[in-house]
Amino acid sequence: MPSALAIPVNPSLSQRFAGLDQAQRLRIGLGLALFIAIGIIGLMMGRQAEWRVLYANLADKDGGAIVAQLTTMNIPYKHADGGGAILVPADKVYDTRLRLASQGLPKGSVAGFETMDANRFGMTQFQERLAFQRGLEGELTRSIQALSSVSSARVHLALPNQNGFFREQQKPTASVVVGLNAGRTLDRAQLAGIVHLVSSSVPEMNPTAVSVLDDTGKLLSTPPEGANGAGGADAQQLQYVQQLEQLYSRRILDILEPVVGPGNVKAQVTAELDFSQTESTSESHKPNQSPDSTAIRSQQTSESTNGAAGGPPSGVPGATTNQVPNPSTAPINGATQALTPASGAAGASGPTKRESIINYEVDKMVKVVRGGTGIVKRISAAVVLNNQSVTDAKGKTTNTPLSDAQIEKMTALVRETIGFSKDRGDSLNLMNAPFAQEKIVINDLPFWKQAEFLDLVRSFAWPVGTLLFGALVLLGVIKPALKVLAQAPHKAALSPHQLDAVESEEPERAKLAAPARSNEPVLPTMGELAIEDARKLTRDNPAAVANIVKSWINGEAPT
Repeated sequence: MPSALAIPVNPSLSQRFAGLDQAQRLRIGLGLALFIAIGIIGLMMGRQAEWRVLYANLADKDGGAIVAQLTTMNIPYKHADGGGAILVPADKVYDTRLRLASQGLPKGSVAGFETMDANRFGMTQFQERLAFQRGLEGELTRSIQALSSVSSARVHLALPNQNGFFREQQKPTASVVVGLNAGRTLDRAQLAGIVHLVSSSVPEMNPTAVSVLDDTGKLLSTPPEGANGAGGADAQQLQYVQQLEQLYSRRILDILEPVVGPGNVKAQVTAELDFSQTESTSESHKPNQSPDSTAIRSQQTSESTNGAAGGPPSGVPGATTNQVPNPSTAPINGATQALTPASGAAGASGPTKRESIINYEVDKMVKVVRGGTGIVKRISAAVVLNNQSVTDAKGKTTNTPLSDAQIEKMTALVRETIGFSKDRGDSLNLMNAPFAQEKIVINDLPFWKQAEFLDLVRSFAWPVGTLLFGALVLLGVIKPALKVLAQAPHKAALSPHQLDAVESEEPERAKLAAPARSNEPVLPTMGELAIEDARKLTRDNPAAVANIVKSWINGEAPT
């Protein structure tokens, strides 16, 4: 009996793949390639590219130049904020900026004192002054653009030439144009900061010489005093009126909300203020006081004596003639009185005349009164109260109007709160009315039709769809091919030499068994074993046996 060949029980994967026909190999290859392609596409589509801002707030000219250059460099881009910003992939932001900067883009960037680095030899004094002025304007522009509310800015400086005559020197001036971000404003402190920044950066510049405008042409800085005219109102006055009206409205809400409940009261207050500046001067005089309490401003006394014309002395010589005359007195009103000397002296010296003039201080009072600004002329208040909610014993809530007594009490509270003055002409109107209830729209759509659920489904569409399609390819194409590969016949795993030996062998035929002896065990022959294996194969896998028989009938080699 020829020796049996050793057939490998577990052939390798390459040997099994070599035992398949061309159609099965093509099916396995296409399935694997399709599964790998699905995985790659799912990863690429599921990962959203991260975009970063390349430049924002660009002029149209610079934006067009940058877009054209990005197209030339084959760099993807997209617009945001209505075309106000250009976005590129996050990993190409800095490289793109450096490449565009090497080409001088964007050209609208602000240049500061770095312009002085390019001074060439032979520059005139005018060119040096112009370069310094441009550098100073650029530095001021950068500082102003650093504010969060400012999106763009331009600074214009007027620096006059200085000469040797101090009286003829002109003061420098400046103008600032700022562009504000959407929904942002500059308060008074920020405006004062911008004005102070510009005036402090230029020598001999007065803060009143700095004008700040917005992009609509509105003057934001405070004009010099008197520029508004006699009846004009500036922004500070209007802001003060608004603050005063809000203060009164807040007071009304604070006093009524604890009574009627939050949200059940609305109040509006209008205040009329007088910002005119008045000045009055009054002068008053008091009547003359007594001589003892008066103050002398000036005093003048004159005395004259008229003697005999050329006549000799007359009279009897003696002691009376040689006496000094008594002092004379003058009245307060300055009247003139001629005094005659004592008896015997008139004939010697003649009449004597004395005059005395005294001026006294007159009481006078000058009073200057300046009227204050922002005086409240009239206040008008309008208050609306909602109906009160009443809950009965059964828990049912109803809205009922307020009673007249309640309205009167609340009106008195509001009057005391705002400082109501009838003489001033103030008015107050308090009304009770039901508030309109806001209609709440109930969304009756099922959850699978709501926008949130649809957005969630769209976000998971690519990953889930890719996973399902990959599983379909795996189960429908690759798994059956692998099953066929696993069930490949052992014949495909034999070497050519072993295959020739198997085909050249003469199959053993079944022989009749010799009569068995009673004392010896009967051993099955090879033919019996082969027949038993064939029967077992027929019972376990009838379909395979049917295919073998069918191939025999058709004259084909069994697979």
